[in-house]
Amino acid sequence: MEDKIMQIPKEKFTFVQKDAKLHDKKLDTKPVGFIKDAWNRFKKNKGSVVAACVVLFLILFAIVGPFFFDQNYIASYELDKDIKLYKFLDPKISFLDGTGFWDGSKKVEITADQYAKYKARGVETGYDPIQTVHSTYTSADNLGEKKMYSVQLDEYHIIDVFTKTWSLEEYQAMQQWQDENNLQIILPWVDYCDPKSDVPYIKESVVKFNNLNYWWACDDKGNPVLDDDGNLIPGYRVYEDTNRTDYYESMRIAGDPGIEDPESAQRYLYTMRGGSKKTGYTYTCRINPYNYFIYKYGFEPAFVFGSTDQGYDVLTRLASGAQFSLILALSVSAINLFIGAIYGAIEGYYGGKIDLVMERISDILASVPSIVVTVLFAMFIQNTVLALLYAFVMTGWIGMASRTRMQFYRFKNHEYVLAARTLGARDARIMFKHIFPNSLGTIITGSILSIPGVIFSETSLSYLGIIDLDSPTRAAVGAMLNAGQLAGITAEPHLVIFPSLFIGLLMVSFNLFGNGLRDAFNPSLRGSEE
Repeated sequence: MEDKIMQIPKEKFTFVQKDAKLHDKKLDTKPVGFIKDAWNRFKKNKGSVVAACVVLFLILFAIVGPFFFDQNYIASYELDKDIKLYKFLDPKISFLDGTGFWDGSKKVEITADQYAKYKARGVETGYDPIQTVHSTYTSADNLGEKKMYSVQLDEYHIIDVFTKTWSLEEYQAMQQWQDENNLQIILPWVDYCDPKSDVPYIKESVVKFNNLNYWWACDDKGNPVLDDDGNLIPGYRVYEDTNRTDYYESMRIAGDPGIEDPESAQRYLYTMRGGSKKTGYTYTCRINPYNYFIYKYGFEPAFVFGSTDQGYDVLTRLASGAQFSLILALSVSAINLFIGAIYGAIEGYYGGKIDLVMERISDILASVPSIVVTVLFAMFIQNTVLALLYAFVMTGWIGMASRTRMQFYRFKNHEYVLAARTLGARDARIMFKHIFPNSLGTIITGSILSIPGVIFSETSLSYLGIIDLDSPTRAAVGAMLNAGQLAGITAEPHLVIFPSLFIGLLMVSFNLFGNGLRDAFNPSLRGSEE
């Protein structure tokens, strides 16, 4: 081999960089800071990225959700007594009407009498509650055989008719609106109906029905009595005095004698007038609830997540509860981080007697049951939210202090700390400039993971009724779950499903997100993915 090398001619050997000045080349890559390096590592954890997206979605839902509908609707439906009419409605999305899925309907079994009554209600209001008849069959019991119907029933069209009293201006404005929109709000008055008791007594009836839905002539069971042609017989009151200038001259329901002969004195009575000329007249009307909702709020009733036992929209209530829970949890987490980080840093850095005394104080506070603390604060502080905040903060910082203390014990004797102390760095600088950043991964993870813990605790307390956070202007997820349980999970599942999904998604997502942050902020893992 050496002989072969020696045989290579000398002129073939040349200097690659002869007479050239050599310098160090600049690095092609830019320096990566701590935060950017953490972000780069976080992006590689796909599960944490997905969890972060879910967390972001829940936060946006909490912010935007309460404004999902018109703001005037939000303000009024919380305080309007009429909204209770729209209670326990199933979830509905308007463009799915008639599909049987998420359209506010449910499959039910009804008797022939119920079928006739629902059909009769549809004739008056113009909205047939029975979407589809799936099947008919005969059922037998101790009372004999009876015909049964399996139908798809639209819950939004079986809301009870109700009465409401207006001033003359309000009464005339409503007439004008229904004329312009061709939607009947004011229904004719039922014969012999007492507006004070809301008890109509219909012609050919043997009993009084405490139900304004009965507008037809019926038997003693409320079943419609038909004429010779098989049509319903109206049980409306006829009004004969045409001298009143405030008489209802607006849109009339089909079958009103005044439609066929406007000059005739025979026409249905649409309002009961009260008061006097001196004090001012009032007008009490029978109201079609579906069209009244459109008149009042500007859109058809369609509760995407259904409605509660009070008629509140589950979607906006859940978003309102989520907003409150997140604000509370973030506030508690930030306060606990601030207190716990300082307390734990002092414990871990100085150690000895200082650590011993401070640790015993933490042990004493930690031994007090959190429920006892919460109840005591709720008893002595009128503001429930403030009481809950104090209760969570009083003992919540102890876990953060313990984590910080552990991290300071781990890092305080490392060489870089000794070097900083040798160079004259002060204790505060060493603690929060050198040791604290290396502990950041664990501390940040603890803070993030405490957020769902606070929300879960708040939800549990409101669910058990220990803390009452529910009100017409503020919702609580726990209170919504409690209301859903009382209503019956099988009867009204939407009252439980959606709050439960929110809590479940929140807990899982925050845990995955927190774990991803812990790994990203841990300096010891830097470069381990390569």
